[in-house]
Order: sequence, then C-alpha cells, then structure tokens
Amino acid sequence: MIRSELIQKLADENPGLNLAEVEKIVDLFFREIVDRLASGGRVELRGFGAFTTRARDARTGRNPRTGEQVPVSAKRVPYFKPGKEMRERLNVKSES
Repeated sequence: MIRSELIQKLADENPGLNLAEVEKIVDLFFREIVDRLASGGRVELRGFGAFTTRARDARTGRNPRTGEQVPVSAKRVPYFKPGKEMRERLNVKSES
C-alpha cells in the first residue's frame, strides 16, 4: 500500500472527512513520528510495533563500480520492531 492508497481508504471509511482533511491527518501522523525519532525518542503503537533509531558506527565502505574505498560517516538509522499482535497475525499457520 502506498501513501495515496492509505489516504483514499481512510477517506472511504470516514465519509465525514473530505480527502484534504484526511491527507492533513496522515501528514501530521507521519511528521510526528519522524520528529520524535529525530529528537532521539521512540514511538510505540500498541499492537502494531515500535519505531526507534539505532546508531551505526563510521566505517570504510567500497564503491561497487570502482572498488575504491570510501569513508562512511557514523549515522542514526530508523528501526522498526513489530508488536506481538502483528507477529502473531503474520505467522498464522493455515490448517490444510
């Protein structure tokens, strides 16, 4: 599902809101997640999962085209850990 599909589905399920209002809500939701992660925080959505960041150390990488060594600086990267309910739904074994 892409962002526009999410907006359309939410608009369809909430006829009291127009498409522009739903789009503002979705934008706000994602902006708040990114802002919290950028400030070093954590976002937990019960039953869905938790967004955090992890630190990556500086390292020496390699340019795949030339093979030349390239310095890669330290950085923080987003990390998602699925919640228990999500893991259980994804791993339901069908009885055949």
